[in-house]
Amino acid sequence: MLDHGEAKAVIVDVEFAPVMKKAIALRSRLEPLLVIDAEDELFEGEPLRIGSCTYEDFIARGNPAFIWELPADEWDAIALNYTSGTTGNPKGVVYHHRGAAVNAISNFLERDMPKHSVYLWTLPMFHCNGWCFPWTLAARAGINVCLRRVEAKAMADAMREHDVTHYCGAPIIHSMFVNAPNELRQTLPRGVKAMVAGAAPPASLIEGMEALGFDLTHVYGLTEVYGPATVCAKQAAWDDVDIVERVRLNARQGVRYHLQRDARVLDPAAMQPVPWDGETMGENMFQGNIVMVGYLKNSAATEEAFRGGWYHTGDLAVQYPDGYIKIKDRSKDIIISGGENISSIEVEDVLYRHPAVLACAVVAKPDAKWGETPCAFVELKLGSPVTAEDIVAHCKRHLATFKVPPAVVFGEVPKTSTGKIQKFELRKRAGSAGAIDV
Repeated sequence: MLDHGEAKAVIVDVEFAPVMKKAIALRSRLEPLLVIDAEDELFEGEPLRIGSCTYEDFIARGNPAFIWELPADEWDAIALNYTSGTTGNPKGVVYHHRGAAVNAISNFLERDMPKHSVYLWTLPMFHCNGWCFPWTLAARAGINVCLRRVEAKAMADAMREHDVTHYCGAPIIHSMFVNAPNELRQTLPRGVKAMVAGAAPPASLIEGMEALGFDLTHVYGLTEVYGPATVCAKQAAWDDVDIVERVRLNARQGVRYHLQRDARVLDPAAMQPVPWDGETMGENMFQGNIVMVGYLKNSAATEEAFRGGWYHTGDLAVQYPDGYIKIKDRSKDIIISGGENISSIEVEDVLYRHPAVLACAVVAKPDAKWGETPCAFVELKLGSPVTAEDIVAHCKRHLATFKVPPAVVFGEVPKTSTGKIQKFELRKRAGSAGAIDV
């Protein structure tokens, strides 16, 4: 990334100095790189200094009389963000000023953020520029509450101490509260507004967060659309239905953000909308200001991504009569077993309903008879005495037989730094002897 993005300077947090030192050593570009050490008095341990100056020294060199100039063109680049690499091929996504501003405004419109909101940073700022919330908080004169690392107790303590009103994160972040010990969960404040995205949240998570008193809103997006770009906007009538139906409604990816031009499900071949019947599958696509300029130095990938005048997400989805979109799976994650399509998300949602499952992912495993079958990778909660047979039996109670994973593998599920599960790594494992049939 340092080479591809042609970085001229890098600011290094003290905790990540060791890994940045290794990254700098791997550079192939000969141009000099200014390395700036960020200091933190709260850091525990002896800090490694790899830069030529500290952050405070660096900004002290600035000219206080400098007159800031806004960009000449609102479509100029404002940031370069690399995709998380869940497919194993991260690309440099170029953001423009207009998209950043528009999505920042959409964030506080969608989350009803008043002035001086108190925001807890559990979401990494490098993840789609923190889903544009750094700009959102600036626009609302909000208060930023930061953590050295994301842990359930640290989050809970910060929420109480600073009267936190909002936070965001991938499902794994919220699951820290749902799966926390009872004594910690009893200390959690109620009514905090939370956003979940980054991966499809299982129904059990939505149900668990509601029980804890969080106001959870499900949003959806990608790096290429500045983070959240659709929202499962809640309807007042949903409060009157039972929990099962409410969870089903809230699990959908929703409707376009306020200031996004359009988000809909199209037939990728005909580039026409699919029927709004909640059954006909197509590809989720975006159009409007909250879409990237393109991929840096990759015109072929950019042209393919914008084929037909829409940004192609690669996510297969359906659209309901009320216009709400629901992601069924990534196009590459659909498992075709004996000619039948199996949604990995559907199987994962069932797995998450097992009380012992902390994290899971389902990928295709080669099969001589069926072509491929589901293989479940399961990360259990600490001390859970569960067998592969127990997992299969649980799935059989909730899924058609052909959707039940005949292979179950226990162990830690590999994740990116943003909490997304790296399915490309699991596909490698599923194709080896490591995936054992039950």
